[in-house]
Amino acid sequence: MTRLVGLPPVMAPDTRLLVLGSFPGVASLRAQRYYGHPQNQFWKILGALWSVDLMALSYEQRLDAVRAHGLGIWDVYGACEREGSLDTAIRHAELNDFAWLQQQCPRLRAVAHNGGESFRHAKHMRALGLPVHQLPSTSPANASWSFERKLAAWGEVFRLHGLA
Repeated sequence: MTRLVGLPPVMAPDTRLLVLGSFPGVASLRAQRYYGHPQNQFWKILGALWSVDLMALSYEQRLDAVRAHGLGIWDVYGACEREGSLDTAIRHAELNDFAWLQQQCPRLRAVAHNGGESFRHAKHMRALGLPVHQLPSTSPANASWSFERKLAAWGEVFRLHGLA
């Protein structure tokens, strides 16, 4: 299997909520963009929460909107081996180094895990003394949750931390 390397974090000193995925899928790695698969609902959910058509913006403009709203984006794994995009195929994963988060983001107040694989590593965020939330995955593989149900769950966490 090929060793894959993830994407750099998207955050700013005033990041208040960090969304952690597991590891970028094939489409995201190819494009070097978070949530790059056209059926992933991440950008659509954020757009609905913020009343902004993020899909009409360039990727860089989307990232600017993320930072402006106090949101950060990263993954629990910095590298792994995997064929395809499914979390169940991840092998020999290396966790990202989270110790520097609070120094880089002194206003960080909570972490939201985008899906179950990411949430398996919630203990690392709890060790930093941060509240942790598990959100339903925005991946197209999570077809058991409707868009509306995902939006409601994400909205609850975003409102709790003043991002919606």
